[in-house]
Amino acid sequence: MCRHLAYLGPPVTLARLLFDPPFSLVRQSWAPRDMRGGGTINADGFGIGWYAGDGEPVRYRRAQPIWSDPTIAQLAAVTSAGAVLAAVRSATVGMAVVDNAAAPFAEGRWLFSHNGVIRGWPDSVVPLAAELPVRDLLTLDAATDSALLWALVRHRLRAGADAAEAVAATVRAVAAAAPGSRLNVLLTDGRTAVASVLGHALSLRETSDAVLLASEPHDDDPAWRSVPDGQLVTATAGRVRLRPLG
Repeated sequence: MCRHLAYLGPPVTLARLLFDPPFSLVRQSWAPRDMRGGGTINADGFGIGWYAGDGEPVRYRRAQPIWSDPTIAQLAAVTSAGAVLAAVRSATVGMAVVDNAAAPFAEGRWLFSHNGVIRGWPDSVVPLAAELPVRDLLTLDAATDSALLWALVRHRLRAGADAAEAVAATVRAVAAAAPGSRLNVLLTDGRTAVASVLGHALSLRETSDAVLLASEPHDDDPAWRSVPDGQLVTATAGRVRLRPLG
């Protein structure tokens, strides 16, 4: 499907997260080790969001394989951040392959990514989509399940839900409407990261002052641990909490 990561901790170069590890996100774009639910490579686009200060994040998104972009390696080598969300995309058949379809999706300080698929798209989630303001539907980033999933999470955030509840409630609603969906999402505001694990793998590595959430480990460090299916992860730099999605 896709591969993604979220990092919170001391500033590091984007290259250290995306390029340098032996099983980095860039390598996962053409040689993933744990590709579930179909697909073999993640070549339908990529995106990176990072926080350069206290304001809104910066994004770089393209509808091409990350390895074919002539700029990203140079940019990653000289750009440092203490909060990053990045993804490489494998588009579901029939869904748009355009820059705006690549995660991370964004509003204000929020960045969002989805690894998976909504089964029965789009018919299965028509009732959920109908609960959104018409303007939100007319201004989706792209005609994809991930963009709609972001709109559903964003709608709850705007209504006052905290990040964990916005993700958990959305995942529960979509899973009920579209059984068998794969719903591994990442949401961050640069201070806290929330992830759901439903039908897709997620691993994490934490230290006393940093946390890295990723679709699969970037190396063979024994500190990596797999998050069980059906869990919700809430993380800050140096602290991770797991609970059932409910």
